[in-house]
Amino acid sequence: MARSPATLSPSTAWRWATVLLILTSVAHAAERSFDFASETVGQPPRDFLGTLTGDGPPGKWQIIDDLAETQAGQPRSSVPIQHPVLAQLSSDPTDERFPLLIYQPEVFGDFSFTTRFKTVAGQTEQMAGVAFRYQDERNYYVVRASSLGNSFVFYKFVDGIRGNPIGVQTAIPTNTWHELTVECLGNEIRCRLNGRELFPTLTDNSFTEGRIGFWTKSDSVSYFRDARIVYTPRDPPAKTLVREIMTRYPRLVGVKICAPPSPGSPPRILASSNPDEVGQPGTEVDLDVLAQGAIFHGKDKKISEVAMPLRDRNGDPIASVRVLLDRFPGQTEANALTRAQPILEYLQRRILTARDLTQ
Repeated sequence: MARSPATLSPSTAWRWATVLLILTSVAHAAERSFDFASETVGQPPRDFLGTLTGDGPPGKWQIIDDLAETQAGQPRSSVPIQHPVLAQLSSDPTDERFPLLIYQPEVFGDFSFTTRFKTVAGQTEQMAGVAFRYQDERNYYVVRASSLGNSFVFYKFVDGIRGNPIGVQTAIPTNTWHELTVECLGNEIRCRLNGRELFPTLTDNSFTEGRIGFWTKSDSVSYFRDARIVYTPRDPPAKTLVREIMTRYPRLVGVKICAPPSPGSPPRILASSNPDEVGQPGTEVDLDVLAQGAIFHGKDKKISEVAMPLRDRNGDPIASVRVLLDRFPGQTEANALTRAQPILEYLQRRILTARDLTQ
């Protein structure tokens, strides 16, 4: 698929004032901090996945202890104080090698992401950056800083091909903490280094949403800390589907979709007509539906509940769909299954893989 090139456009004050309004509104924004202090030293942080663009071995991402900075005006302590940071420690010098560490649980559209970074070592390169609107290891945007090249640059990967860089020459001392910020609103992208917007707002239509993570190049040993994202929440597809079903079938009592939110995690309610249930663990019935592909029926005096497997394109169960129906005199199990079947068929036409429920 052809992608349009990134272009420069003048900053538009009123448009980015809207960004600020959206991303700081309590009612409409969410915020997440990546607290490496709560992670295990010597291990990669939870909920992140290491990937690689290009050639060579994967990166070595883990939490390490780094010396804390001495605050201005404070005496230097005789006892070194350390704090945990995220580090990429592999020093393989393969040229076109780009180790990434991507946050898995969420996909972001409009957001403001800030992290601090420090380039520490590297004979070939000394780079640190942020990958954003990440689709996979071959398709994403990146903004990176280079201490050896003294540059701050944006470019994108499309089908594994690195696009033309857009950026400026600027000194980025090694072994010094710097702040990198990237903001996205629709097809507009702003990048800042240490609070300064060094090149104008970019406009690009290649990727409208995606995951976010950390990026380095070649033998760069780089550290990251104090990462934080403020974003406009995005409804997962499962939630949108439940809302559509309740509109399409207004006589239903309720619908729930239960599945693992990420590969290998225990199943949870991803979406429900009762919002208070979202995030709750799956029941034994859900576990049996997912494990066996079986159909279950239960009832009380007023409600019948049917639990059915939603299958991927290979026929494997990927979710438990529970449909709640009003009972009527003489209703049988077969009748309840017949009434619930159109709900499953509606979902089955829309969902081909487990990722279709969450991304």
